[in-house]
Amino acid sequence: MSLESEAGLPGEALLPGVLPEALRAELVAFRRDLHMHPELGNQEFRTTAAIKERLERAGLKPRVLAVGTGLVCDIGEWDEGRPMLALRADIDGLPIPDTKTECPYRSTVPDRAHACGHDVHTTVVLGAGLVLAELHRQGRLPRPVRLVFQPAEEVLPGGAADAIDCGVLEGVGRMIAVHCDPRVEAGRVGLREGPITSACDRLEIALDGPGGHTARPHLTTDLVTAVARVVTDVPALVGRRVDTRAGLAVTWGRIESGHAPNVIPQHAELSGTVRCLDIDAWRQAPDIVVAAIDEVANLHRAKSEINYVRGVPPVVNDPGVTELLRDAMTARRGADSVEGTEQSLGGEDFSWYLQHVPGAMARLGVRPQGEHTVRDLHQGDFDADESAITVGVELFTAAALLDATEDMTDAGDPARG
Repeated sequence: MSLESEAGLPGEALLPGVLPEALRAELVAFRRDLHMHPELGNQEFRTTAAIKERLERAGLKPRVLAVGTGLVCDIGEWDEGRPMLALRADIDGLPIPDTKTECPYRSTVPDRAHACGHDVHTTVVLGAGLVLAELHRQGRLPRPVRLVFQPAEEVLPGGAADAIDCGVLEGVGRMIAVHCDPRVEAGRVGLREGPITSACDRLEIALDGPGGHTARPHLTTDLVTAVARVVTDVPALVGRRVDTRAGLAVTWGRIESGHAPNVIPQHAELSGTVRCLDIDAWRQAPDIVVAAIDEVANLHRAKSEINYVRGVPPVVNDPGVTELLRDAMTARRGADSVEGTEQSLGGEDFSWYLQHVPGAMARLGVRPQGEHTVRDLHQGDFDADESAITVGVELFTAAALLDATEDMTDAGDPARG
């Protein structure tokens, strides 16, 4: 692989590691193959095998995680005095149909789609690994780098916890990731210090009571009315029991009850999500939400059974690592290629890594330039501008090189201890 040594773009630094055209084309083909064969969390066997085979062809030694899917792969030799920068990708798809009608690489698996961009994330980290491996072979990678291909991001509480248990953070000093953002134009990234995603939990509720005829609701637990009151009253109650700036919100996604118009049912189910912008309020959320549900259910004489499933805390970007990503993107594409981004209400299990090491996630622009329609994530027609793959790879390779430079500067400056 022949690597160019300059970006050829108006960046502020000239760094090695720009992709040659042949590798760009290969990565697009790799992403399309993943897009056609999405696999759900903890079932990513084909995806894992494809990543492993390509890394091995590059002379690397990837290791499949003990959970059976996902991989970790080091570039360079780690020792205790040289903590690594880790690049993380999530590799699973979603249980929804691909509704793109004229796309030659649409999903071939019924009711499965890469509608969140994990195929792009995976390809970006793979491409960065291939470039960094070549730089290491040439003696131009001064610090080891770890690649983490994580399964089951979409499965609460997230495959990151399993990956951590498998030791992927051993020897890691900092960690970075990207997430596709259809609101950001391709060729750009969005950055934010502090919280960039929200906490996300899952809520499952069963309500029970004696049913009966709709002609005599006074002799029953009017379960349909009870469910309707839980749906409307619980979010309002929760919103009044924490500081509104915490952004604690309950939103419903499913309600099931009854089978006939003149029969009051004996059982009802509903489920939804609890999202929160603030990590302290998130810690209080289970007690607050469960108490509100019980109050409303009791008022309507319904027995409630609540399964509150802990999900993920917010991703909180470390200021220093965020600045590293800003410097890397500026070096590759110029200062104008970086924009600010708001905190999302989406959840991301990358947050679990940041409970252990400092890190940051960038929003990778995937909206085609000049297109104003935003194809939202988790929708069957979602697709990404594939030029974003090159942007992500060059962002990560620049970050790895600048991270090593920062480390050597710190080591040589007595004032930095």
